[in-house]
Amino acid sequence: MKFICLGYHDQAKFEALSDEQRNAMVDICFAYDDQLRANGHWAGGDALQPAESARTLRAKKGKAVITDGPYAETKEQIGGVLILEARDMDHAVQLMGNHPALQFGSIFEIRPTADLSEMVQASEQRRQKVAG
Repeated sequence: MKFICLGYHDQAKFEALSDEQRNAMVDICFAYDDQLRANGHWAGGDALQPAESARTLRAKKGKAVITDGPYAETKEQIGGVLILEARDMDHAVQLMGNHPALQFGSIFEIRPTADLSEMVQASEQRRQKVAG
């Protein structure tokens, strides 16, 4: 079963670390990610650029409106996404509960992925009828 793990961190705290502290944190976290890969639990993921580089889209009067920056104004910003392969939610919590980033103040939100295959198939059938 796949789980999306959203990793949040306080960018100001991260930037306040010395190079030595930052490197130690990064190294221990990447080592744990390597352990997840070696045990078949890593299904993908990536770090994100800082929240200031984001663009947020929303609809207003039927048109997309673009706002620079993140949608939410919070101290903790999403820093990355990890796709985890686990037996169930308890297993996912156990695996991410051992991630060293927690010891550095990071927060993980874990959500099971949704199987949209039936919804996609039904939509394809409806669209084929309209086009046909």
